[in-house]
Amino acid sequence: MQANSLKNKIIVVTGGAGAIGQCFVRGIVERGGIAIVADINIDAAKLLAQDCAGHAEAADLDITSKDSVVTIIADLIQRHGRIDALVNNAYPRNKNYGKKLEDVAYADFCENVNMHLGGYFLVAQQFCLAFKQQGYGNIINMSSIYGSMAPRFEVYDGTPMTMPVEYAAIKAAIEHLTRYFAQYFKGTGIRVNCLSPGGILAGQSADFLMAYNKHCASKGMLDANDLLGALMFLLSDESSLMSGQNLLIDDGFSL
Repeated sequence: MQANSLKNKIIVVTGGAGAIGQCFVRGIVERGGIAIVADINIDAAKLLAQDCAGHAEAADLDITSKDSVVTIIADLIQRHGRIDALVNNAYPRNKNYGKKLEDVAYADFCENVNMHLGGYFLVAQQFCLAFKQQGYGNIINMSSIYGSMAPRFEVYDGTPMTMPVEYAAIKAAIEHLTRYFAQYFKGTGIRVNCLSPGGILAGQSADFLMAYNKHCASKGMLDANDLLGALMFLLSDESSLMSGQNLLIDDGFSL
């Protein structure tokens, strides 16, 4: 991917101050884009924007609030005259998220689905309405390999970790939401695609990593930088004829 493949593109990254979001923001800036670090943690967003030497901007965003979403869209259009792309990347969850299936309360399941899946819907809905008015737009939704395959529960044996049932349901729905939006807005200049990573390194135990990596082809569990090639391709004009597609980046784990 060329150094200026995203030159002057205004690209919003929700959850942009998070671990994966920060990597995405830096990748956009390195390729000439203007990254909007849209995050509910505005202080962290401002620090990242400052670190990007004028090529990123911080924006306060709660993806579960329509007022918040509408405000960021209006502000960006007023200041820049357009928005070129959105990376739907935020990862909201409540304090009880991540329990084993038998311990998940119905209320927690509903709340987590509402925040994460509902938030992605709300953001995509409002951005697509703005994109339709300007005549073009590009959305990349972040899903997961566990939106396309059944969990490999054996890799969690002997650890306190599990594959949360909410996560699997949410990410599978995001993949179909991607196809729905791509079809619904076909012919308007809007394209909507999905990126589905495998596991991302985040301080997991050696035993877990060994079990996980046995299913991979070479590297094993990824780090966020491993997603940049696919993301930058989807954000660039090189993927201009792609819509409704889901790219899996997992070093063969899902095979």
